[in-house]
Amino acid sequence: MLSKKEKKLIKDIWERLTPVAEDIGSEALLRMFTSYPGTKTYFSHLDISPGSAHLNSHGKKIVLAIAGGAKDISQLTVTLAPLQTLHAYQLRIDPTNFKLLSHCMLVTLACYLGEEFTPVAHAAMDKYLSAFAAVLSEKYR
Repeated sequence: MLSKKEKKLIKDIWERLTPVAEDIGSEALLRMFTSYPGTKTYFSHLDISPGSAHLNSHGKKIVLAIAGGAKDISQLTVTLAPLQTLHAYQLRIDPTNFKLLSHCMLVTLACYLGEEFTPVAHAAMDKYLSAFAAVLSEKYR
């Protein structure tokens, strides 16, 4: 699905963004909560207001998981196995939310990276985030 060049591009982007994982992740989550208010139901026990510790912490976890998966995309299923189980069986997250977050992450990356987020980078990242969401959804089948 992804060429060797695309895999390297994705890995390089996430390595560069890891130091600002909290900012990227919390912004993507905030976009999702604003655009798709129904997604907030899974976070009703947390303070998810802009700049809150919970929002920042969860945003960072998300970005670090995405960046971790990008290190070896061919092993994405193995890398994400613990998160698959957590989200499917314990948290019972609607798998549609993974796609919604992927879209919000793309928008956040476009805003953050600006001209560096070329059409080639956008297409590669879209494919990767779609694969990431699909892998997280596998336990639901």
